[in-house]
Amino acid sequence: MMTETQTVAVGGVTIGTGNPLALIAGPCVVESRESCMTTARQLAELAENEGIPLIFKASYDKANRTSVSAFRGLGIDDGLRILAEVKAEFGLPILTDIHSAEEAGRAAEVADIIQIPAFLCRQTDLLAAAAKTGKAVNIKKGQFLAPRDVRNAVDKVVSSGNDSVLLTERGTSFGYNNLVVDMRSIPIMRELGRPVVFDATHSVQLPGGDGDKSGGDSRWVPFLARAAVAAGCDAVFAETHHSPADALCDAANTVSVQVLGELWPVLRSIDETVGR
Repeated sequence: MMTETQTVAVGGVTIGTGNPLALIAGPCVVESRESCMTTARQLAELAENEGIPLIFKASYDKANRTSVSAFRGLGIDDGLRILAEVKAEFGLPILTDIHSAEEAGRAAEVADIIQIPAFLCRQTDLLAAAAKTGKAVNIKKGQFLAPRDVRNAVDKVVSSGNDSVLLTERGTSFGYNNLVVDMRSIPIMRELGRPVVFDATHSVQLPGGDGDKSGGDSRWVPFLARAAVAAGCDAVFAETHHSPADALCDAANTVSVQVLGELWPVLRSIDETVGR
């Protein structure tokens, strides 16, 4: 029998035991207003047609790119302005990540969920700053952590006065330039009583695998997503772009809205079958 989790509610979407499988999707970074709005519009239409609880995700800045010349985004001012427009136009809750404690307050002016990047999941000041915004906090489990180790990150958020915590599985380092997903991590992290998200696109990433950028293979996204839902995840996270091949960040592991549309009925059916 699966462990019950608390629920986390943001902008009309509730994630956790007893609630429909949720989707967190959007481009890796805000590339431009036009690109971001196009992807958001396609996702909003999919969510409406399929009855999907949807949270839109995109970063205003990606501070952990492989190369100094890699595209990082539009920066906090323009990025948050465009994310605010997405929120107003389509009525979608927003998730974005922060890389320093100083960014937390600004991001919280727009975001409903503050995300802690996997590489930074042990940074106490960052976790505390995110918690003190009062917004939900999504902690991405580091590629270097055992699933039970995220308990300490959760404690840092809760001790700062915030009990709305999500945990995300995004693969574990497996030798050089590769990740592997241990599906046991999903029920193990759910034992902490927190909803668990499966990041289906970063899990097929090959970190630094293309020399000056990360590689990946988006063909494996549906396979891993199906397995994760069968293992009991509460939401699926997918980097999504209206034209994945043209994405300026993480193109190799990004999927199209069409792929998500074909995949979602299967994931919903699996979720209903396992009875999460």
